Amino acid sequence: MKSFTGVFICLLNVLIPALAFASGHGEHGAEAVSLTSTTFGYASIALFVLAYTLVIFEEKSHLRKSKPVMMAAGIIWVLLALAYRQMGIPAEQAHHAIIHNISEYAELMLFLLCAMTYINSMDERNVFQALRSVLVSRGFSLRIVFWITGFLAFIISPIADNLTTALLMGAVVMAVAKDNKKFVALACINIVVGANAGGAFSPFGDITTLMVWQKGQATFGQFFNLFFPALLNWLVPAAIMSLVVSKDVPKAMTEKIKMKFGAKRIIFLFLMTIVTAVSFHNFLSLPPAAGMMLGLSYLGFFSYYIKIREKRSMEYDRPLGISTECPTDPFDIFKKVARAEWDTLLFFYGVILCVGGLSQFGYLAIISHQMYDGLGPTYANVLVGFLSAIVDNIPVMFAVLTMEPHMSLGQWLLVTLTAGVGGSLLSIGSAAGVALMGTARGVYTFGAHLKWMPVVALGYAAYLCASLY
Repeated sequence: MKSFTGVFICLLNVLIPALAFASGHGEHGAEAVSLTSTTFGYASIALFVLAYTLVIFEEKSHLRKSKPVMMAAGIIWVLLALAYRQMGIPAEQAHHAIIHNISEYAELMLFLLCAMTYINSMDERNVFQALRSVLVSRGFSLRIVFWITGFLAFIISPIADNLTTALLMGAVVMAVAKDNKKFVALACINIVVGANAGGAFSPFGDITTLMVWQKGQATFGQFFNLFFPALLNWLVPAAIMSLVVSKDVPKAMTEKIKMKFGAKRIIFLFLMTIVTAVSFHNFLSLPPAAGMMLGLSYLGFFSYYIKIREKRSMEYDRPLGISTECPTDPFDIFKKVARAEWDTLLFFYGVILCVGGLSQFGYLAIISHQMYDGLGPTYANVLVGFLSAIVDNIPVMFAVLTMEPHMSLGQWLLVTLTAGVGGSLLSIGSAAGVALMGTARGVYTFGAHLKWMPVVALGYAAYLCASLY
């Protein structure tokens, strides 16, 4: 946590000498007055630092991460409106700016809501449990399990997202050898690196790649240029860590779990939803979120069919006393919507509006000038990766997209990759790492991951070389 505080101190050291720097053009090309040297501006920065500090300490305080950033977002925009009034700037400018930020959040939220609903539906149909059952019943050695879970994390996360994939593979590791603490810690590190690397070469694999794609900085197909660098980012540390993984064969489990009715068709509908979202963006120039919501209607109609079928099965089986094969409650899509990670979705709202408000004050223009004009895009984008490991890749990437530095496609792909895989350097640097710290509590810890950070950094360096040369 000291490193997190240090980053913000360094950030303020960058900001304070440059307070007189003009912020250039604001949202929609309107001329923006720099408000960085005002009391309202200072208060906004302090409020954001405080809110994000509470986010970092979520595990200790048990205060959901969405709550402090949502409060900070609302107050920052109040301070911005007061600053505009004091400077004589028309109130409509703040109104248009916040509407712009809310529309960006709406696209992201609807996209993620659809994806989360599909994931929850597949989970309820035992898709992931069946996969786990197959893996833990094969009697693989620990080293083979290490490689299989890492590889599956790499290839599943581009579709299912890195958080869901990490939780699934973490459950497999815990089921296979939960008493072997050394193996569980190494396997979890491998899963986090694999899930983050796999999510970095697909618009659907991570929030950062999704934001870059929706912003139009790269097309759907161009993300796959990152496949080889991302593969290196996982393979290099995985190969080194596997050398110390035991070849012992744990006792095979006899657990057998079958997928429920309609599971395979829901997987197919999810793939068709992805195709729909990509087609909306590539061929119709419509927001991908609109395509995802159309895809959600596919699930809606199919869920109606499942519900009718299961309700009939329940009515038929109960008199015969053989209702064990039927669920006690028919499938309901709206229950899957309710199970979405609302804390995460509201956290994104807070982050986007906080960063958007600081942008209107002029702070992001200062940072953009210091990083991209001072260091150059390559060094700045590499730095983004290190920042995402300490702070979080979501606000870092949204800040970069809000700055809109003039960069080539290659540089936009580079920053997409650095923001995505940079979080693997620390356990707190990505949602996958934080989730696994909860799954393997006391075994996969910040310290356990930190011990292998130099090895993970070798993968980071390998992918940088691959992507740059």
